[in-house]
Amino acid sequence: HALEGHRGHLTHIQFHSYGGDPDNQQTFRSRVPELAEYINKHPNLSVDVGQVMFGNTTSMTGDGPLGYFLHKVTGNKWFSSDTEVESGCGIVPIVYKNKSLVHALQWAIGLEWYLLTDDPWRIGMSTDHPNGGSFLAYPQIIALLMDRERRKEILNQAPVGLRERCTLGDLTREYSLYEIAIITRAAPARMLGLTNKGHLGVGADADVTIYSPSADYQRMFELPRYVIHAGEITVEEGEIRVVTEGKLLHVDPAFDEDQEPLIREWFGSHYSIRYENYPVSEHYLRSRESVACRPV
Repeated sequence: HALEGHRGHLTHIQFHSYGGDPDNQQTFRSRVPELAEYINKHPNLSVDVGQVMFGNTTSMTGDGPLGYFLHKVTGNKWFSSDTEVESGCGIVPIVYKNKSLVHALQWAIGLEWYLLTDDPWRIGMSTDHPNGGSFLAYPQIIALLMDRERRKEILNQAPVGLRERCTLGDLTREYSLYEIAIITRAAPARMLGLTNKGHLGVGADADVTIYSPSADYQRMFELPRYVIHAGEITVEEGEIRVVTEGKLLHVDPAFDEDQEPLIREWFGSHYSIRYENYPVSEHYLRSRESVACRPV
């Protein structure tokens, strides 16, 4: 009810779609069907998935205890740094294994979200990079969404018990190229209010990717024929032609400056760093673009 009448976006929703007893791993299961049904009925809400992909990746979190827990569980090295900030940021190498029931269920839950969300304009592709997987895995995700036989092959190799804990095996939907363009480009741009991104209309940035059609969807999206950034060809036939820095996008919201002394006083009483050290100075914001804030 807190978001009634307002726009709301739920990030990496896969990690928040688990059912069962937290103290009993044997009861772990998907809750996506009822959650997706709720999202489908509330057009003011959108999500991005946070897809888990099998293989090597890195956990990156400001949750220190979680970082320590992952370090103990995996036996891998853990690095955490909290210099000049209120919370730390730590990394731990992790591996998602297709023979692990928990990991396989996380993988399936993410795909359920894509396949059970009716409106592609309200779901964005993401892996919560790098926590669920690298964004370099997007072509693999696209191939899974466009080819149900590919999904079936992986399901057939999954641990016993996966099918009874999720609905993925029953879902036959296949994404079209049009829907892939929406969830990877157009929808994220609309969710973020970027009027110059995600379309080919007047006023859009000349950011275009051109692919050679192929029945091998993963390879097709891994090797675009051309990548055009700001009207300039940066990749051609798999070869990098130009290296660009890109832009840093940020919002510049209005606020009541008369309240700043009160905020400064509260900051001094409760924070462990100085108020002057908290803002990001403008000299760090090279090649930036301010995105207008609009009422939601």
